[in-house]
Amino acid sequence: MNAKNLSERLKQVASFVEENTILADIGSDHAYLPCYLVHTGIITKSIAGEVVKGPYESALKHVKSEGLEEQIDVRFGNGLEVICTEDNIQTITIAGMGGPLIASILEAGKEKLKTVEMLILQPNIHAKAIREWAINNNWNIIDEAILEEHSKIYEILVLKKGDMNLTNQELLLGPYLMKYKTEIFIKKWTNEIKEWQRIIEQLNKIAFTTEVQQKKAELEQKIAIVEGTL
Repeated sequence: MNAKNLSERLKQVASFVEENTILADIGSDHAYLPCYLVHTGIITKSIAGEVVKGPYESALKHVKSEGLEEQIDVRFGNGLEVICTEDNIQTITIAGMGGPLIASILEAGKEKLKTVEMLILQPNIHAKAIREWAINNNWNIIDEAILEEHSKIYEILVLKKGDMNLTNQELLLGPYLMKYKTEIFIKKWTNEIKEWQRIIEQLNKIAFTTEVQQKKAELEQKIAIVEGTL
């Protein structure tokens, strides 16, 4: 993968970025995504934020090698600390982290979201945490996508400001993904059911406690929700 040949996962994230938006890519790694978006003419200005020294230095080198120092500002810092009001950021992308971590980054930096119009988020796991954060912070999911790459399944959530209410079913599965019900969606949740059933079997073999009973009830509820959708 490089700036001109993104992974399918990042290509899907890129497909949601609106033309001429001012972008901040948080956890940018090698800054592949902002470099690709500039090269393809979708955007002309971006910040690439990275909190880990190695990837930060890789991003600096990569942006320089692509000749994009004027368009892409690589910054070292934790989450949304890398952006400020004067940047007038309109779109934030965060890809390749767990859902709870993405939600915590947004929560910690929510004062930085005043000028932001769109969030494009790609959690590796637990997308539900992002949907819960969105409800509590007046962001509305306007689209979702799901894809498989290298035997891993990824979800992408696209949000704009606005009130949103979701059922327990929509929180877990995604309001748009439930409607699309693609083969990959069915594969993901079929596998999840099998894993939950495996855990329940293991719980049945250990001593009964309130904690065990609560865990079983939680998993059984999830299985019922998913089976009611597939």
